[in-house]
Amino acid sequence: MKSINGKVVWITGASSGIGEALAYELSRKNCKLILSARNIEALELVKSKCAIAEVVVLPFDLADFGNAKNNAEKAVAAFGKIDILVNNGGVSQRSLIAETDFEVDKKLIEVDYLGTVALTKALLPHFIKNKSGHFVTITSLMGKFGSPYRSGYCGAKHALHGFFDVLRMEHYKDFLDVTLICPGFIQTNVAKNALTANGSSQNQEDEATKNGMAVAVFAKKFVKAVESNKFEAYIGGKEVLGVYLKRFFPKLLHYFVLRSKVR
Repeated sequence: MKSINGKVVWITGASSGIGEALAYELSRKNCKLILSARNIEALELVKSKCAIAEVVVLPFDLADFGNAKNNAEKAVAAFGKIDILVNNGGVSQRSLIAETDFEVDKKLIEVDYLGTVALTKALLPHFIKNKSGHFVTITSLMGKFGSPYRSGYCGAKHALHGFFDVLRMEHYKDFLDVTLICPGFIQTNVAKNALTANGSSQNQEDEATKNGMAVAVFAKKFVKAVESNKFEAYIGGKEVLGVYLKRFFPKLLHYFVLRSKVR
């Protein structure tokens, strides 16, 4: 176990949902925080609610790959170093494959996968130089198995697992750590903000998310997983069982998901 207390933590997607809850939980552990997302007003509001004063707001768009290096340099300059990067920014999806514009698939890959990869690679030299650093990436249970209406989202999340598993292997010698956090249904606006077939937001909640785990509870479990330096952590309710069904009984999972009719 290694304590997260007092660490310098950079969180993307910090303006709401999981990222916001992590900011509050980590601020109570005296972490110095760098909060990033597109909405600067929302970030400033989160900052004002944190339990410590050492919080820096760094707004940017994950899909703006060309500025990843510049954003990483600004983040490092905020406190002189970064101990943990929490790759949390992203967007979900609710649409059938046959009805979804290709541009939606492209956007999901750009935001959920390539944006995260670009930022990670921009910060990687800093971690290598320090011979220390922890990449913590919020993927999803959809990064471990699929579900209808989430094809592009599942594809991007599966890709994250492939990339970060290799990153862990290649930079073990540099004493870098990689943790993949796979949430199930968590009470956030992820469903409301999910992209539909034409790229517009769904703008409505779904029952599974509404009845999911409280985001503050998730944040506490997140901290335990990071402090334990887990390779992967599955956080949610009974939907977590899908990971094990996929591994040992894939056909059973297939029929179970079809019968569940989760949207």
